[in-house]
Amino acid sequence: MRSLQPYYGEGKRRTESYREMIEAMLSEVRAGHRVCGVFYGHPGVFAQVPHHTIAQVRAEGYDADMHAGISAEDCLYADLGIDPGTFGCQHYEASQLMFYQRRLDTSAYLILWQIGVVGDRSVSRLGTGAAYRKLLLELLEAEGYLLEHEVIVYEAATLPISQPRMERMSLAALVDAELHPQSTLVIPPLRPMARNEAMLARIAAIDASLF
Repeated sequence: MRSLQPYYGEGKRRTESYREMIEAMLSEVRAGHRVCGVFYGHPGVFAQVPHHTIAQVRAEGYDADMHAGISAEDCLYADLGIDPGTFGCQHYEASQLMFYQRRLDTSAYLILWQIGVVGDRSVSRLGTGAAYRKLLLELLEAEGYLLEHEVIVYEAATLPISQPRMERMSLAALVDAELHPQSTLVIPPLRPMARNEAMLARIAAIDASLF
């Protein structure tokens, strides 16, 4: 058994750590060993190393498969009692939401992953501060969200003896909140869903023609 944790380092770019992890597993495969990489949560969710390793292993002619695990998203639905089928859910990595132009639907849940490092372009920091969060709030305000709207900072439990973090606060309070790299921001719907009357009428017309 070999831990990949030592490849991380303070101030070290995560992309460099990932390359080293991938090479560590590939070297064992090339040596003729059967290799099983075990990752916390789901190996395919917010995890570059498993995806890239499998792709490279297959490109070199070896067999490789990914087996599903329980992700932080699954824990989030269970802990917060959210059914994504009720209002719908939008999921974005927090920095990605800032770096690219997106259209947000305030009638659905908005879930922002890795909120603790929002705005980090170096891919080496363990946290960003209030100035970055204020920029995120400006973006959300421009999309129609209110600063007094209640949001949830969520962190899934990582050990059987630990409890999840489910801290409710106003969106404005996020600026000074204690956040970690694994913190997720859950923004409940701000407004009711609006019926698409034109589409419903067209569906009704089809229904009427069938019966």
